[in-house]
Amino acid sequence: MKIAASRADEFSHNPDDSVRAVLVYGPDDGLVRNRADALTKAVVDDPNDPFRVADVTASALRDVPSLIADEAAAIALTGGRRVVRFRDAPEAAAGALEAFLDDSPGDALVVVQASNLSSRSKLRKLFEDKKNAAAVPCYADDERALNQLIHSTLKGQGISVSMEAMDHLTANLGADRGLSLAELEKLALYVGPNSTISLDDAIASVGDSSALSIDDVIFAAASGDGLTADRALTRSYAEGVNPVTILRALGRHIMRLQLVRANVDGGTPTDRAIKSLRPPVFFKLARQFRQQLSTWTSAKLTHALALVLEAERQCKRSGSPSKELCGRAILQISRLGAKRR
Repeated sequence: MKIAASRADEFSHNPDDSVRAVLVYGPDDGLVRNRADALTKAVVDDPNDPFRVADVTASALRDVPSLIADEAAAIALTGGRRVVRFRDAPEAAAGALEAFLDDSPGDALVVVQASNLSSRSKLRKLFEDKKNAAAVPCYADDERALNQLIHSTLKGQGISVSMEAMDHLTANLGADRGLSLAELEKLALYVGPNSTISLDDAIASVGDSSALSIDDVIFAAASGDGLTADRALTRSYAEGVNPVTILRALGRHIMRLQLVRANVDGGTPTDRAIKSLRPPVFFKLARQFRQQLSTWTSAKLTHALALVLEAERQCKRSGSPSKELCGRAILQISRLGAKRR
């Protein structure tokens, strides 16, 4: 069955009893891990319990196609339901997983993790079509989901967030759920329990996240600095940022430029048009944003957005060289940004 994105978190913490296997997939690697861990904890108290949690690798499954079924049928020595974890599942595993779902021995929950899968993926279609399976998509948090994540992570410690700090956090988190949670935990330690996070607190603590690395990529590209954009892109990859996440961030940046460009062309003063953006442009990048606005025309922005959307579409194809496709799009945008009106 398909699990809607709006239900994904709820389902991950409380999966249906009829479901024997769950596929957690998508471009947000941190969110994939987070939801796979939540599914595991919904069944076992200790996800590190070797008697109740088994790990299966692609190479082991290739050698023994019945391995998932064998592990699912096994009985824990200490009693209780078991979980079978299968990380980085390839398309080739679809056959073994289908065999398990057709028979479904034992009562273990099988949790499968995969990267971004297209709608034509055999693995994804298998979990979407089977009644005793579920497919949970994991895409980068939008502004609403990120607001909810920030509040839910901090409220347990009695921590509130000022409006200015929230604007900064939503602008600089969200590229990867795992990294966002790590940054929020660091921020909570920085301010302490039962306190209010100010803008200065947010800037001081959340100053080196993956989102800021992505900002380096997209601002350099939009400014026409291809060399700096390429270096920042390499650094983002080293931090584990997914190419699709970068392309989406670049697309959002272009759309923000489009919105301001349209307002300015319609007679709105430039400063007022920029300040009307929500979330606001990070103050350290405001000057660079204004400079980009003087370079990009409406027609160029439309062309740039089409390039980014096409690159993202190609990246979602199974087996596509996503890093190379993203790099090419960054280079194309840099070249457009280097051209004057």
